[in-house]
Amino acid sequence: MSAVSEARSELISTNPADGSEVGRVQISPPEEVSGAVAHGRDVFERWKRTPFAERKRLVMRAREVIVAEMDDIALLISQESGKPVAEALSLEIAPVLDLMQWIARSAEKMLRPRRVGIGLFSLMGRSSRVIYHPLGVIGIIPAWNYPFSIPLGEAAMAVMAGNTVVIKPSELTPFVGLKIGEIFEKSGFPKDVVQIISGAGETGAALVAAQPDKIVFTGSLTTGRKILATAAENLTPVVLELGGKDPMIVFEDADMEMAADAAVWGAFCNSGQNCSAVERLYVQKDAAEELTALIVERTKRLVQGPGDGEDVSIAAMSSERQIRIVEQHVDYFCEAGAEALVGGKRAEVEGLENDGQNLFFQPTVITGATNDMRPMREETFGPILPIATFTTEEEAIALANDSDYGLTASVWTRDYAKGRRVAEQIEAGTVCINEVLYTHGIGQTPWGGFKKSGLGRTHGLEGLMELVKPQHIHTNRIALLPDAWWMPYSPTATETFRQFATKFATGSLFKTASMLPQLLRRIKELLKNRQQS
Repeated sequence: MSAVSEARSELISTNPADGSEVGRVQISPPEEVSGAVAHGRDVFERWKRTPFAERKRLVMRAREVIVAEMDDIALLISQESGKPVAEALSLEIAPVLDLMQWIARSAEKMLRPRRVGIGLFSLMGRSSRVIYHPLGVIGIIPAWNYPFSIPLGEAAMAVMAGNTVVIKPSELTPFVGLKIGEIFEKSGFPKDVVQIISGAGETGAALVAAQPDKIVFTGSLTTGRKILATAAENLTPVVLELGGKDPMIVFEDADMEMAADAAVWGAFCNSGQNCSAVERLYVQKDAAEELTALIVERTKRLVQGPGDGEDVSIAAMSSERQIRIVEQHVDYFCEAGAEALVGGKRAEVEGLENDGQNLFFQPTVITGATNDMRPMREETFGPILPIATFTTEEEAIALANDSDYGLTASVWTRDYAKGRRVAEQIEAGTVCINEVLYTHGIGQTPWGGFKKSGLGRTHGLEGLMELVKPQHIHTNRIALLPDAWWMPYSPTATETFRQFATKFATGSLFKTASMLPQLLRRIKELLKNRQQS
């Protein structure tokens, strides 16, 4: 976590586990932010002409730098975000390394010019192709919960597409952001292809106001709305990933042991601070007692403590602000008639000197939850697993869709036909069948949500398309005769257009052939008009 100093000139980064200072980072003033975007645009003019082979070489070299420093990077991530070192390795470093090798090897093929079928127009000697141009400067504003994998993965995709990048890391994890800049520098990227600016919300606002060619933001709905409003003033396109309230549906025919393991990991990894965490579990009534008992038993076995402990599963949360939200949600549940079977309060971690600070919250299992309870509708972003019940398939779908969010969801059943049927009716950007949470780590697949979970996509082909602008090139290879739809118009033209609508536009070669006499009359008319002019 971090704080802004009284002089508002530096960020003070502290370890959430014990409050110790990690270090201090100078805040980038507004003029430096706008200068970074302007300079990024100058560098872009050279970088966009860099061959794909060289881009690939540099991204793969960046992977080598990460691998060589992997343990140090994992410890830094843990120190600034609070998460266990094990999760820094499994949920941040390993996934982004996989994304980097995939995009380095695949970008050129995915961005290759492609021919577009244009139907009967091709019989007129016409052809169309689409080519892809990089956008320019991509402004990346990531969240604090995945300070390494999110911005680094998005930056790797952006530079492979030919863009330059300006990253404003979260104020809670500024040193992780600086490490990303260092990785690109050590790997030999030209200076300022990737730039890092540091600061809190004001710095992020300055980046949006500096009018980069696209903003990619991960964070809260409230901040996303502000970014969208500012970006709209300049018509700056945006990709927004704004969180979720993700449901897990467990049918009575599911493997309960597997479902329990998945629910515990899906709800509690990274102390529940995942936009795709399981924040609502719906279990079929006849299986509720068994599944709940298994979840409680597994939750009680989890070790909680500082993130550098190799056996620690639940570490500190990121900030006092976030842990208070969790406390409020537990109180709301209990006041509404739900019950905390395990957890429900801050954890006392033995032997930890933290100067009165305690950002450890016990993993908490709630039963008796219903959708009309406030915490079932607001994003918690903490280690709470509320359990509700359903009777029918239709009810499960309705409960899952009863949310303003739609990022991810999961369906658990041994009946795969039913799993697919239910999955296709859930309003979410990603739905897993007998899996949960981890698909952000599959860089080849699109990431993003429905409803208030955001706009656009990162990762996958769809995410790559967000980083380029398609250009359509249309060619007439038989430019000998005037087009029938050219001026001047006449009764012959009107009848020709009528046949275009009723015959040519059907896509039928047979019907189109029947209009050839009319088409020839129109062409002769245009040639005659040309001779008379």
